[in-house]
Amino acid sequence: MSVNSTHKLPREWLWLVLALVLVGGITIPLWLRFVPDPMSSEGLKSWRDPERVARLLLGPEQIACYLCFVWSAMMLLRRYREVARQRQAFHLDILPTEEGARILPEDARPLNRKIEAITRGRPLMLAKMIQMALTKFATSRKANDVSEVVRTQAEVEQSRLVTSMSTISYLTWAIPALGFLGTVRGLAGGMSKAGNQTDADFIKQVTEQLAIAFDCTFVALALSVVLMYLLHVVQRAEELLVIDCQQYCQEHLLLRLYDPQPETAYAERD
Repeated sequence: MSVNSTHKLPREWLWLVLALVLVGGITIPLWLRFVPDPMSSEGLKSWRDPERVARLLLGPEQIACYLCFVWSAMMLLRRYREVARQRQAFHLDILPTEEGARILPEDARPLNRKIEAITRGRPLMLAKMIQMALTKFATSRKANDVSEVVRTQAEVEQSRLVTSMSTISYLTWAIPALGFLGTVRGLAGGMSKAGNQTDADFIKQVTEQLAIAFDCTFVALALSVVLMYLLHVVQRAEELLVIDCQQYCQEHLLLRLYDPQPETAYAERD
């Protein structure tokens, strides 16, 4: 079934590996060729210093960024697992899938009871969409009305998913903002060192404060990039879920709806 082939993560990771091989194969030899003895530079040696690494990774702003990142990642993981749970509905025997099967208005309520029995205790987006459509078909007996119900319910579900993502979106924005706060704190601390000090002490203290400023920004932006990718993956999975629910309803519900009464009434008028 087409709804089972919507996940593109394995293919994307393959493209990532190919991109890394291509970019690394070109840039790393050039770097080693034109940057003389890079591992002997003082900048790279400093990364081996535990104290330097601790100053880079630990601090008030960094800890706040870690908190926002972990909080957001846990919520995104829960949402991704919820998408996986919702996709189990595509494998349930909710609607008849046999070739040539039709759904009459008289079948709507029995199908609703069947879906209720199958999904009891497991709220599923697809099941809710189908139940609302069947309820409308049982009362109006018009396929156009059922199609409108499916479309409206899909829009409602999509809006609910977008709205419930607001906290994660705020935290994604807050992480780089916290990094910039650390930058401002470091710059302000560096400027405050001006006074009755020797030039050597002043330069040393300003350098330390500037390191704090840039370290906060580096950590925040790095976490923000990772979190934005995770946010993109989850949002796309949720959007594809809604689209696949609509497609399922189109293939197995809307195209199978049949009401023989209008044809009978037309034959009687003739």
